[in-house]
Amino acid sequence: MTSKPLESDWKSFRKMAPKLRDRYLDQCNSELSCIINDDSSTSTENFWTLEERVRKEARILRECLDGHSRSRMLEFILIMYRHKMLTDSDLREFSEELKARVNGILSIQ
Repeated sequence: MTSKPLESDWKSFRKMAPKLRDRYLDQCNSELSCIINDDSSTSTENFWTLEERVRKEARILRECLDGHSRSRMLEFILIMYRHKMLTDSDLREFSEELKARVNGILSIQ
């Protein structure tokens, strides 16, 4: 693959990013709800556990979503994959060339 992603992959990525974010946040919000409603801990413990988790998720969101550019698309795909924001199923939307490059990098890790 050339260093510059295909236009079709870039368009797919830009279209996909908001959906990936929302799907990820749906899962996060469900988990955060469980934390705040945990009856086995005190309200204070729940609050501080929730606060810590929200900070962690905010860092992940910034890492995955801030500063997208075509030249850094592969980097963002790998970061999103590492944080389970992007799945194997999502990778099917991309060209064979990009999928091969992603899978090659992931197999090294």
